[in-house]
Amino acid sequence: MDVPNTIIQGEELKEKIRNFYLESKEMMAMDTCATKDLFAPISDKWSLLCMYNLGFNTVMRFGEIQKRIPGISARMLSLTLKKLQERQLVSKKIYAEIPPKVEYKLTSFGKEMTSRLVEFNHWLLVYSEKVRP
Repeated sequence: MDVPNTIIQGEELKEKIRNFYLESKEMMAMDTCATKDLFAPISDKWSLLCMYNLGFNTVMRFGEIQKRIPGISARMLSLTLKKLQERQLVSKKIYAEIPPKVEYKLTSFGKEMTSRLVEFNHWLLVYSEKVRP
């Protein structure tokens, strides 16, 4: 007798969750969660847009980023970039010029995360059509 595919998938999911829990048990015991710490800075209104723009354009200046994200204020862009820098997703390079020239780009970690987020967001868009009322 064949086992239905849905049962196999359910068991695979349980195994993934069990393995994740066991692997991350130490971190959870320290009252920290790497997943939460990494998702927090990118789960706001502007961070993904900044990361996607930097991923597509490689290196950008502040004004260029602001032009490509409609509705973001200079203050909010500044705070968002600072937060992404603190999480080592974005790097900032300041040139010794007058006026100062500042460029932003994704770090290698930021590139990898952005790549995975694009895949995840694509998956969400495909499946959002199925769950809409």
